Amino acid sequence: MSTISALRRAVVITAASALAVSAVMVSGATSAAAAVTPKTGGILTFLEHEPRLDHLDPSRIYTGRDLAFMNSFHTRTLVAYNPVPGAAGALLVPDLATNTGVPSNEAKTWKFTLRPGTTFEDGVKITCEHVQYGTSRVFATDVIEGGPGYLLSWLDIPKDADGNSVFKGPYKADAAGLAAFKKAVSCSKDNRTITFQLNKSIADFNYLATYGTISPIQAKKDNGDKYDVWPQATGPYKIVENSKTQLKLVRNSKWNKASDPVRTPYPDEVVIMYGFDEEVVDQIMLEDTIATAVNFREPLSTNNDKFFSDDKFKNRRMNNADPYARYFAFNVKKMPCLEVRAAMYHSRDAKALLDYAGGPTYAGSYATGVISPLLAADYAPTKVVGPGSADFMPSGNIPKALALMETAKTKCPADYKKATVDGIVIDYRQSVALNDTIPIDTAAYARAGIKIKANIISSGYYSTVMNPAKQNDLSGSGWGADWANASTVIPELFATFGGFNLSQNSADPAYQAFEDQVNIAMKTTNRAAQAKLWKALDVQAMKNFWVLPTIFGKAQFVWGSQVAGVFFWVPQGNPAFGKMWINN
Repeated sequence: MSTISALRRAVVITAASALAVSAVMVSGATSAAAAVTPKTGGILTFLEHEPRLDHLDPSRIYTGRDLAFMNSFHTRTLVAYNPVPGAAGALLVPDLATNTGVPSNEAKTWKFTLRPGTTFEDGVKITCEHVQYGTSRVFATDVIEGGPGYLLSWLDIPKDADGNSVFKGPYKADAAGLAAFKKAVSCSKDNRTITFQLNKSIADFNYLATYGTISPIQAKKDNGDKYDVWPQATGPYKIVENSKTQLKLVRNSKWNKASDPVRTPYPDEVVIMYGFDEEVVDQIMLEDTIATAVNFREPLSTNNDKFFSDDKFKNRRMNNADPYARYFAFNVKKMPCLEVRAAMYHSRDAKALLDYAGGPTYAGSYATGVISPLLAADYAPTKVVGPGSADFMPSGNIPKALALMETAKTKCPADYKKATVDGIVIDYRQSVALNDTIPIDTAAYARAGIKIKANIISSGYYSTVMNPAKQNDLSGSGWGADWANASTVIPELFATFGGFNLSQNSADPAYQAFEDQVNIAMKTTNRAAQAKLWKALDVQAMKNFWVLPTIFGKAQFVWGSQVAGVFFWVPQGNPAFGKMWINN
């Protein structure tokens, strides 16, 4: 036990120290109701630009904002992040479970015991078998797409000839596969304790239990892909409308506060209104015409000064360093030529785009890789891209880009033709800002003779680009660590078993050696030694130009004058939505 205690303590200390940096950087943010007793009642409204959220199915939600929203109001997990300001918000607290998990067997075995009094919205008592079934769904990779995939490689389940789990999920009749799964994820006789058997020591496994990928679902209510439209509630609110115009949640009468130490439901209703023009949302916030509303996205960069230079908004705004590294993922299957990929990085006008987005004050800083500086133990500038790199020029290193394209002309002529004649297709998420930023990109790449075409995705962005059949040559994205270890960054973004590998890099000549090093890092229990490996792998990924890194981000949030209790929730990189209340 002493070895495991040391491992777990190292994880917690790393999390606290790394996220304390974020707390310091967030210290300028203000709370709308620092010394006012919260009230219940009213309707809390979120104004959203897109026509829907990417996912509602707890097994499939994987963006910080949507996790923060759904886990605050609708979905309970075994453990949760403490919904309080500052570094303490990164600490784990029991949720459905009575504790934050009990490890044994060198952290290869983890047990969680369910607390009494927890139910689904239909009043059915939550049992271990419901959590076991919910966990099983991640293995149905042909149906359940989009969520974290750690369990596929972590659970002690035999592999088939292709190296995949012999268990293919609950939708396929396979007694042997199901038996193998239930051996790895088992329930006690009283149906209250769930035990996970892992194939390696994972001292921070309980952090995964903050995700809906390990959460209760009734098998009889599971309709596969369609569960994404109307999942059952286990939290204080349930869905009563999911339409083209709004997502409406009302109080869940079957939820029991005595069984939930994490959540206090303040509003009577919580509504996300879809399809708002971004400029319209900003004007609503500026004029305070819907005082009980929150902008569910950031204000337009062109309006930031209006919010942050006027003291009348001082209790209705926040500007924080967030945990995300932004980048464009190269689809290596469609862009196999390293020289063309590198040329695109060096010809991009990073300064013009950063300035447009608000400069260092609002947008952030030039990225040096995909591991955020807030992940302090694992971060170091790669010196391949960004500041510290000999070739980095904020406005673009055109001589370097032209030299790379000249090499590509003879080394990979088909890719050269695609870049200079046919055009590189870039996936962008719909935004008013694209009217300005796409011309900046077009002009910058043209300096190296590269043509681009924009594919603007108006809804379901990540579900689109994560589909290999639909993803184009580059896809805009961003990633923050799932918890304070780059084991939730490098493997997730670049390994074939990762849950967010948009680079499709498995056929790249450099890939196998890279994966070998990833596997070594995953097995390294000495945290300092592991950190060195993550730093080296970040360097290697940048040398391979599997992504085009852009910025380490900042995020702004604004809300109406009658919304109170707002603070930045460090681990999710968003406000703690569940702590908001209406003050009128």
